[in-house]
Amino acid sequence: MRWEGVYVAGTGARLPEPVPAREAVEAGLYDPEQAAADDLVSVRVASEDTAPPDMAVEAATTALKRSGLDAEDVELLVHTCIWFQGVEMWPAASYVAGHALGRHVPAFGMRQECNACLGALELAARHVQSGPAGAAAMVTSADRFGEPQIQRWSSEPGFVYGDGATALLLSRRGGFARLLSTVTGADNSLEAVLRGTGFQPRPTEEPLDLPGRVEHFVRTSSGGFRTATERVTAVVRDVVATVLDEAGTGMDGIARIVVPASGRSRMDWQVRQMLGVPLEKSTWDFARRAGHLGAGDQFAGFNDLVETGQVRAGDKVLLVGGGSGFSCTCAVVEMTEDPQWAAAGGATDRDATDGNAGVAA
Repeated sequence: MRWEGVYVAGTGARLPEPVPAREAVEAGLYDPEQAAADDLVSVRVASEDTAPPDMAVEAATTALKRSGLDAEDVELLVHTCIWFQGVEMWPAASYVAGHALGRHVPAFGMRQECNACLGALELAARHVQSGPAGAAAMVTSADRFGEPQIQRWSSEPGFVYGDGATALLLSRRGGFARLLSTVTGADNSLEAVLRGTGFQPRPTEEPLDLPGRVEHFVRTSSGGFRTATERVTAVVRDVVATVLDEAGTGMDGIARIVVPASGRSRMDWQVRQMLGVPLEKSTWDFARRAGHLGAGDQFAGFNDLVETGQVRAGDKVLLVGGGSGFSCTCAVVEMTEDPQWAAAGGATDRDATDGNAGVAA
């Protein structure tokens, strides 16, 4: 869908301390061969006493401050995650909205694995465009992947899970970028890839075994993993082609691409083979210092591009999502100005990561 009068007014990210990948290898947590294939520098790791919703509140507060809007202007908050938020059967979205915006803001949680943020962005855009002249909506993400259920460095080959939170605020009043288009596609039959052997009567304390689930799918499905991969690729390519067309541009008109963060081998497949663009056009340099932030990769990557001045007024950015299920949401955003906070933020996040310390605001 093509959007008119929907702007990105502010972004924010709360990223905890980076842990160098070499330390995980030396500690026996990260297979050396997998580490070599992934080529990661570091992964963000929060302390056990850090609750994901609190990180989301920080990210949302930053986005609101940068937007110049008041909390009363925000009519909706959608909070996304893929993992435990600190309390079972509890509305984390209401906590985030209450602490970042106020008691008046309707808040909803959304779960669609790693596509949740961009899926929520599309829903928020519908709310903003159909609302009054001053309508605004916030989308947040937050996760902290804790042991032993999540083996951060080995739960899923090619992905190393990083902790952190993100926020993006849409507004009708204006902003530093325009949302040009969003498109969502799906192939729901692919939920079987990660379903495993079947449903369980209650949550288990056993470590997450995603490779085991995939192996079960390969053994029991008619088409196998290759067919599933081909179907995922078909959905993504169709969505990308459509969202670019809706935005009135081609891939050659896109300055940068933000895709789900993974190791180099997977990232190379996503960017070079599936999308047909050079890796340098992606946010690989940021991803290899942060890790896979669940649903927040796209917002965090876009936030980094803006903060560090890697995109400027007139540049178009393609955000590509994908979540097991399978769903894919893509968005095209056009920079309309260089926000003042970008100049102030500069390259502090990357410098801090390389220096083995830091928080990105």
